[in-house]
Amino acid sequence: MSAADLTISAARAALDTGELRATELLEAVLERAALTEAQLHAYLTIDHEGARRAAVDADAAIAEGRAGALTGIPIAVKDNMVTRGLDTTCASQILAGWKPPYDGTAVARLKEAGAVIVGKTNLDEFAMGSSTENSAFGMTRNPWDITRVPGGSSGGSAAATAIGSALGAYGSDTGGSIRQPASLCGIVGMKPTYGLVSRYGLVAFASSLDQIGPFGRTVEDAVTLLEGVAGYDPHDHTSWPGEMPDFRGSLGRGVEGLRIGVVDELSGDGYEPAVIARFEEVLAALESAGAEIRRASLPSFELAVSTYYLVAPAECSANLARFDGVRYGLREPGETVEQMMAATRASGFGPEVTRRILLGTFALSAGYQDAFYGQAQKVRTITINEFEQAYESVDVLVSPTSPTVAFEVGERSEDPLAMYLSDVCTIPSNLAGHPSISVPAGTDPNGLPIGFQILAPALGEEVLFRVADAVETLVGRAEMPVLEEVAR
Repeated sequence: MSAADLTISAARAALDTGELRATELLEAVLERAALTEAQLHAYLTIDHEGARRAAVDADAAIAEGRAGALTGIPIAVKDNMVTRGLDTTCASQILAGWKPPYDGTAVARLKEAGAVIVGKTNLDEFAMGSSTENSAFGMTRNPWDITRVPGGSSGGSAAATAIGSALGAYGSDTGGSIRQPASLCGIVGMKPTYGLVSRYGLVAFASSLDQIGPFGRTVEDAVTLLEGVAGYDPHDHTSWPGEMPDFRGSLGRGVEGLRIGVVDELSGDGYEPAVIARFEEVLAALESAGAEIRRASLPSFELAVSTYYLVAPAECSANLARFDGVRYGLREPGETVEQMMAATRASGFGPEVTRRILLGTFALSAGYQDAFYGQAQKVRTITINEFEQAYESVDVLVSPTSPTVAFEVGERSEDPLAMYLSDVCTIPSNLAGHPSISVPAGTDPNGLPIGFQILAPALGEEVLFRVADAVETLVGRAEMPVLEEVAR
């Protein structure tokens, strides 16, 4: 087995005992990327020189007894997280070639921890999409089946983690952009409580919804990655200033005595039979392990997609106004400033970003704001209240992560509504700001991964990881993709 196939915990043990050097681990990961990138296109930038310097420094830190949990671990970051001196494009032509002058807080913490940042991963442009087909620099493909999408918008991070061109990765989750690709790529993906990880240096899509979170091959790896970046940051005024939840303390405790609520509204039409079948099998296993399974109804969930596609585009319309050709990024010629701005935005933004800007601008326009954006915010409040009521009688809620397995490339490109419905299960947690996680739950008859989603109340990461760890133990890890099929 290649070192690129190790979990983070296994790699940590090998590095600490001297069985493996950080430079050797990095070269194994870079070799895996060289074998697979032509087919997968998980990365937009691989920082060979910077990563090799970081690996040398990590070996020195390990030798001197200064190693932390992430020292020497090759990880990837989504290309909407700013990195000093390294291209940060958000997969958009409007930011092609832009090199930020600073590191975002999450990136800075990774560097301080001694992590080896392999590079920047592909995404749907400005994180707007569910398939990573909207990248201005070419789509990412699913390592389980390269004719299918990896999910989105953090598809590059998910694909890199699944195939071994990183041992773990970070993405951003605005409406499911970590959990949905984790489900489709057969790995663990987690969205923390809003404010638990600083958004300083995360290029904003929808500021009240965006959250950075980890991808890992195991629940324990996801915990390690979250610990590396979580914590208060004075640069982010929405950052949680209180005590951090105990992410790791509940691992291995099982689910005996826990009350698990099954969301009635997250099933039915549109859910593939294999997805429901695997979901029910996991529920049965949890019940056999001592959990109490209850039904839970949250009627506002049926309005979650509609609510999200008013709130998120409205915030995107405001956030993306800064990309005007004046301060940074692309600038197209024009006889006046107004013409230059119009030409720059028309040339720089892709069709999906343009669609969402137009939706958001309309929702905020005079005469429509109360009818659309205002009503959506009211529904969002109802959703939060329904969550609170549900958590009075259950400890966590569960659902499939995605109604389907990975769909074929191009299958939904011309049908925005079908694409948007890919996130029907994941959006509610973003509207409420609550943590949730996707854990592998086996495969369908064609061998494609299926995800099991666990939702918890705000700052409920401890019980979230407890249930996720139990699911992983009960179900086991799915077989990794056949590398030869991806590398050929």
